[in-house]
Amino acid sequence: MPLTFTLDPAVTPELRDGILDLWADVSNAGGAVGFVPPVTREDIRPLLLKHFALMAEGQVRLLVGHDEDGRAAATAFLTLNTHQLMTHWLWLYTVMVHPRHQGRGYGRDLLAAAADAARGLDGIEAIRLTCRGGLGLERFYGSCGYKEVGRIPDAIRVAPGDDRDDVIMLLTLS
Repeated sequence: MPLTFTLDPAVTPELRDGILDLWADVSNAGGAVGFVPPVTREDIRPLLLKHFALMAEGQVRLLVGHDEDGRAAATAFLTLNTHQLMTHWLWLYTVMVHPRHQGRGYGRDLLAAAADAARGLDGIEAIRLTCRGGLGLERFYGSCGYKEVGRIPDAIRVAPGDDRDDVIMLLTLS
């Protein structure tokens, strides 16, 4: 059953807890979403609250994919640029699909929904994201239409002696 995507859902305690669970589960399964396992909901909470504060200021938009049980199964944060010379593109952050739903095409569905959401925003012409090298993520994003436009070697330190490239990807919306 496909996910149901909602842009800018009401931030309820259920949604907050669902995103915390999702983020922790993805991180602990090895997902490259800002943390290294093991991680708890409480480790993630401060960053999620920062995202919510930026949402309240209108700088960030939240896209959530709910599964058939109404649980948060996928998310992406669309972050608008505040620099006057860069307002024609946005950042896509914390792109994740719950491990129990992976392999069903939901990641592609999430990226398509994010592109549709971005197209609906005034003046947005492209989406930019970064991903951690060494996991094959750039191949996945490439298969979804993103192009690698830059790479910073060893910019992400996962652990001492385990540095990864920061891969910059771009999707033109025209």
